[in-house]
Amino acid sequence: MPSLRDVKQRIRSVKNTQQMTKAMKLVSASKLRRAQEAILRARPYAVKLMEVMNHLSARCNKDLHPLLNDREGKRILLVVVTSDRGLCGAYNANILKMASQVLEKNPDREFSLICAGKKGYEYFNRRRMNITDKFLNWTKDFDYSNAQSMGAKLADMFIERKADKIYMVYNEFKSVLRQEVVLEQLLPIVPEQLEDKDETLSVDYIYEPDEESILEHLLTRYMTVQVYRAFLEASASEHGARMTAMDNASRNAKEMIGNLMLFYNRTRQAYITKELIEVVNGAEALKG
Repeated sequence: MPSLRDVKQRIRSVKNTQQMTKAMKLVSASKLRRAQEAILRARPYAVKLMEVMNHLSARCNKDLHPLLNDREGKRILLVVVTSDRGLCGAYNANILKMASQVLEKNPDREFSLICAGKKGYEYFNRRRMNITDKFLNWTKDFDYSNAQSMGAKLADMFIERKADKIYMVYNEFKSVLRQEVVLEQLLPIVPEQLEDKDETLSVDYIYEPDEESILEHLLTRYMTVQVYRAFLEASASEHGARMTAMDNASRNAKEMIGNLMLFYNRTRQAYITKELIEVVNGAEALKG
């Protein structure tokens, strides 16, 4: 039977853990509000810009810009966006599972990785994967300028034929309780599927100042906005997952404390009963 001191120490330890999980939940809830507001502001523009580029890429002359070239090749670049810290449930595990499945299902392709987040980098570095670049601690100060530099880097890698296709794997924020892993093709831009092949001929655009300048501006903006949106989605998803995980941990700690208190009281009562029996037996022995 464990001593009362051991049970007390266990209760004290669980209470300290509960205080920590409650504090982390409050911090994540505060950060989640800001992250959720940011993604709700950015998402409509990013989605509409993607639709515009899909629409244009199906109709414009693809020779006007190298980012529109849908070339065949085996070089695949995978941008994996994870968190830098744990204690956020299955947030990182789901992303790494999706990325690993992509690698396993395409053994004939030459994969290279860009890891955003310490968890993804450590996971693939242990497995000796080809990691071309890493972005650690991105959740602290990621902003639009960081998205511009990353978008330009990805575009240059595609233009220089270091990658024939570029994908991003990240968690898309749906709600506090639900985050969905997304595998998104960033380059080349997926053209809109036309029901009628002659539809391309029936659409006439007027470009000002010219088609090449418009495409250059839109494609640069497209790369920045899509990267920025993916990281905002990942940030909001991380805080939502951590908030949920810490809430569950606090509930489990509360239940554990209740069970330990019950066990402590029963153990204490057993010790008291045992001592009383010993006193009574001693008294009876003296009488005899």
